[in-house]
Amino acid sequence: MVGRVMRFFVMVIVWFLALSVGLVIVYKFVPPPVTMTMILDDHGITKSWRSLSSIDRNMVDAAIAAEDGKFCSHNGFDRQAIEKAIQRNAKGGRIRGGSTISQQTAKNVFLWQNGGYVRKAFEAWFTVLIENIWGKRRIMEVYLNVAETGIGTYGVEEGARRYYKHSAARLSAAEAARIAAVLPLPKERAAVDPSGFTRRYGNTIAARIGTVRKGGLDACVYD
Repeated sequence: MVGRVMRFFVMVIVWFLALSVGLVIVYKFVPPPVTMTMILDDHGITKSWRSLSSIDRNMVDAAIAAEDGKFCSHNGFDRQAIEKAIQRNAKGGRIRGGSTISQQTAKNVFLWQNGGYVRKAFEAWFTVLIENIWGKRRIMEVYLNVAETGIGTYGVEEGARRYYKHSAARLSAAEAARIAAVLPLPKERAAVDPSGFTRRYGNTIAARIGTVRKGGLDACVYD
C-alpha cells in the first residue's frame, strides 16, 4: 500500500515537471492564449498581443523603474527584497513576496493570484524555468502583454488604448509611468487624471525612466 502511494506521488511529480517544462518551452515562442487571472475576471477580457519591438521603450523602462530595478542583474529573485518581505510578513497581515518582474510573470501566466506560500513555491519553480528557458527579453515581452492594466484590461497595448486612445508603440514617459503606477492595483487606480498617491507615484516613475536608460538597467532587453 505504501509503495503504491509512493509510486503515485512520484508519477504526479514527474507529470508536473514534464508539463511545466513543456508549457514554458511552448510559450517561449507562442503567446499565452489566456491566464487564470483572465478566466476568473468577472469583468471580461480585453487584450491584444504586441511584440516587444511594437511597445515603446518608455514602457519597458517604466516597468523596470516601478517594479524591478534589478531586473537585468538578478536571476529571477531579488534577495534583498525577499528578506525585507520576510521581515514584514513576520509582523502578520497580508503575505508579501518582494516579487520581481520574473516572479510576477511566472505567477500571471501559469498560476493564480492568491494562495500564500503554496503558490509562492510553484511561482519560484516557474521563475527558474522562464529565467533559464525564455531569457530576460521574452520575460519582459510576456509580462507587458499579460499584466492587468485596468478593469478587464490586459497588456499595455489595451492599457494604452483604454487610457490614451493610441497604441503602446508611442507612449510618452509620463503615459508609460502612469500605466506602470496602475499595475499593482489595476482595479483601483486609473492612469487618466490620477490623483493622490497614483499621481505622485507616476511622477516618481517618470523621473526614474531616465535613470534606468542612462544606467543601462534595461540592457538585457535591448542589447
